[in-house]
Amino acid sequence: MLFFTQCFGAVLDLIHLRFQHYKAKRVFSAAGQLVCVVNPTHSLKYAPTRCAAAQASAEQGVLPPCHHHEAVHDPQLVPCTCPLFSCPWEGHLEVVVSHLRQTHRINILQGAEIVFLATDMHLPAPTDWIIMHSCLGHQFLLVLRKQEKYEGHPQFFATMMLIGTPTQANNFTYRLELNRNQRRLKWEATPRSILECVDSVISDGDCLVLNTSLAQLFSDNGSLAIGIAITTSKVHSSEAEM
Repeated sequence: MLFFTQCFGAVLDLIHLRFQHYKAKRVFSAAGQLVCVVNPTHSLKYAPTRCAAAQASAEQGVLPPCHHHEAVHDPQLVPCTCPLFSCPWEGHLEVVVSHLRQTHRINILQGAEIVFLATDMHLPAPTDWIIMHSCLGHQFLLVLRKQEKYEGHPQFFATMMLIGTPTQANNFTYRLELNRNQRRLKWEATPRSILECVDSVISDGDCLVLNTSLAQLFSDNGSLAIGIAITTSKVHSSEAEM
């Protein structure tokens, strides 16, 4: 009976996963569109990243101490950009993708249009859902974060970052779209460079922002499906429409 119960539970989990894929494909019915089920990365305490700490120091007008005996930091080195982790890694821009895949096990999906299916939206903040998106010869980092910008009022922030320079990022436009129960919400903007830090983009609100009630309107059994499309563009525009 124990063996039968375990096997039956595994079969039910597999059926549920396939059903999630089917529902996402039904909502976003574009031919050949890929669906990626993304599990949350949850942390009970946010560990401040170096870019966030540097930003806080700059806002307070405090500069980091300078010691003549310290080695000069190489300006070409990029700190780890993975949210929710205080990772001491740093390296050149061209090896950021391999670091994120090998160290933080972040999945990468290819295609101009994909569906990002975030599960377990009910988990307490802070929580991140992260994937890498490869298309048009570049790699992008999609971050969906649940965070309390005001105490007791969690919000969801979704943004797309190019793993490249700001000049390269200006050549693209990304679109995030939620579509459920005859409701549609769309955000279109120019991606920010990964060099600008995910934390600062979210704190500035330059991304798709959902309060809890709005997120529930578009979620289905605790999962949120977000359609993602990336195009090349020289036009810099940002809009949110419902």
